[in-house]
Amino acid sequence: MKKVRKAVIPAAGFGTRFLPATKAMPKEMLPIVDKPIIQYVVEEAIEAGIEQIILVTGWHKRAIEDHFDKHFELEARLEKDGKMELLEEVRRISELANFVYVRQKEALGNGHALLVAKEIVGDEPVVMLWGDDFVSAKPSRTKQMIAAYEKYGTSILSGIRTTDPADTKKYGYVGGRDVGDGVIEVDQFIEKPGPDKAPSNLAVVSGFLFTPDIFEALERAIPDTIDQGKELYYVDGVNNMIADGKKVHAMEVKNGKYYDCGSKVGYLKTVVDHGLLHEDVKDEFKEYLKDLDL
Repeated sequence: MKKVRKAVIPAAGFGTRFLPATKAMPKEMLPIVDKPIIQYVVEEAIEAGIEQIILVTGWHKRAIEDHFDKHFELEARLEKDGKMELLEEVRRISELANFVYVRQKEALGNGHALLVAKEIVGDEPVVMLWGDDFVSAKPSRTKQMIAAYEKYGTSILSGIRTTDPADTKKYGYVGGRDVGDGVIEVDQFIEKPGPDKAPSNLAVVSGFLFTPDIFEALERAIPDTIDQGKELYYVDGVNNMIADGKKVHAMEVKNGKYYDCGSKVGYLKTVVDHGLLHEDVKDEFKEYLKDLDL
């Protein structure tokens, strides 16, 4: 079994739900207190042992590349001003991992974004994470996925348990044989099934670990998607794998809280939660919230 060394983060979307803020700034760079969303995602992957981060971007996402690059002028200024803690943090960001950037030239779906990274991933398992959401968990979501992959040797989908009917119109849901410890051997995967057709209460919201055969499965889905003017989604590849008789498992992320920063309300909730945890501001922020006349 090959070691999981690489992660793909699709980040080429326009972030239209956050316009006009995202007219010139990628939605993945929206700050959670003092750190952009995508940095939380990258740090989770690195902490789990990922060595190479493959960011699938577009022409309008240069700010992401710049964020994870060295900034010699800024570093020199911080050093001159004696702001050594900030200097250390800025340098740490550029040294987190081996970053590779590839362009998704057209908005053809997240499955297509994964295919764009095919040549870089090669014949290896790969983690795929979104750049605008994350799960706070211990052990981390990515660590839990890698542990499940090492146990089952299959592609792993991660999710959360939810009984909110509204979620069935936002996420994909899996059904199948319960193999214990919050894990399902998947026999059906339905995107946004609606409250009457969800096969379980396990919503696959964010975070996947794919075996290399995902690429062939996605390529086989192109005639029914991209060639017909539709977008290609990772779900199309997963369902082809299941149809081929290849095992896929879905796991509930344990001890986790899902933060969906792709919606305005989700983003605001994330900022509030992390503001209440941030050492520099949490006490003053908590007092401010207490004093609000809501």
